[in-house]
Amino acid sequence: MSSLRWRIALTTTMVCCMVAAALGILVHNVVARQIVGEVRKEADRDLDHALGHYEYGTAHGDVNAVLDPADLPGPLRTLVARGDTGSMVGSYKGKPVMWAAGPADDKALAVWIPYENTRKRLRDIDTAILASAVVAAGVVALAGLFLANRISRRLTATAAVARRISAGDLDARVDFPADSDDPLQTGSRDEVRDVAHALDSMAGSLQERLEAEKRFTADVAHELRTPLTGSLAAAALLPEGRPKEMINDRLKAMHLLTEDLLEISRLDSGIERADLSRMELGRAVERAVAGTGLPASVRVIRDAEVLTDRRRLDRILANLLANAHKHGRPPVEVTVDGPVVVLRDHGPGYPAELIEHGPQRFRTGDPGRGRGHGLGLTIAAGQAAVLEIELSFANAPDGGAITTLRLPVGRLPGGS
Repeated sequence: MSSLRWRIALTTTMVCCMVAAALGILVHNVVARQIVGEVRKEADRDLDHALGHYEYGTAHGDVNAVLDPADLPGPLRTLVARGDTGSMVGSYKGKPVMWAAGPADDKALAVWIPYENTRKRLRDIDTAILASAVVAAGVVALAGLFLANRISRRLTATAAVARRISAGDLDARVDFPADSDDPLQTGSRDEVRDVAHALDSMAGSLQERLEAEKRFTADVAHELRTPLTGSLAAAALLPEGRPKEMINDRLKAMHLLTEDLLEISRLDSGIERADLSRMELGRAVERAVAGTGLPASVRVIRDAEVLTDRRRLDRILANLLANAHKHGRPPVEVTVDGPVVVLRDHGPGYPAELIEHGPQRFRTGDPGRGRGHGLGLTIAAGQAAVLEIELSFANAPDGGAITTLRLPVGRLPGGS
């Protein structure tokens, strides 16, 4: 936004300078024409006086008259040779003068008036015009910078709120004052405020829609939980055989999906709190991987003592391992290096959309390969947020998905 601020100020200053230059040239021409015209009139009057004295053969009096002077400008001499009179600025004995000349017996009778003071007056006027233009340009530049800075600050605030909303903070609002609360507004249209209000309105609408979806998901999960539990109990009474196995498999899958939805609902509500304890990360990861029963190698490069919730950490690692085996290919490797845990498989890697935007429920990003509802990574990300674990997704250059967990060390999540 700083570039916008300076562009507005620079544009305003340039326009002011152009206007000041145009006005300065106009004023200079008008004043110079008036001053030079007065000197020219005085020289013509002295020339008439000198020609009158020359005609009657008398002295020129106090008039600076010279007959056929060598310093007379060439154009003026040519004009006199044609029998006309005229005046122009020239020099006499190295000093600037205003010449006025007319014909006298085939010669040029010329009078001169000192022009140095006139030139000094013109220079003083030009200096005054230039100084006025500089002051005006400075004032306008400061005013333009002030207004541009105000616009830039408001646009920067709006952009910051938009970034917060994009990052998931749906409570963020710009909250610019209304016209009646803003002393700089006089009822005119304010496009920046319109954009801010539109952003606030969009965020509010999006928040209401997401809250409605969360409530719907939680309600559906709660409503399904009881009949599913009853169905599982009833299925246990069926006679042994393939039909019973198929029914139990489907009911257990629906039961797990319902539990996942309930867990996501609790994470979305923000009521989840971590039960923290100090533990050695390497041993905790080894126990968590072994508890899943899934094949994976664990390598501890450097152990570290961390403050975390073991149950939630186990849940995160279990979901990541299940995702690696379901959507990736072995071998699956888990590496502990200080407070950083890296899990890697050797499959096709994560979809670009997941790497850019993170996991999203009910979207696996890979509809052509396997089945899934995309809740495993969503739960892992939610539990990581509760523990203030930095969770990132990437792909290895030689293939395979890489998931990195950076655990906080020596502090309570939410503390300093």
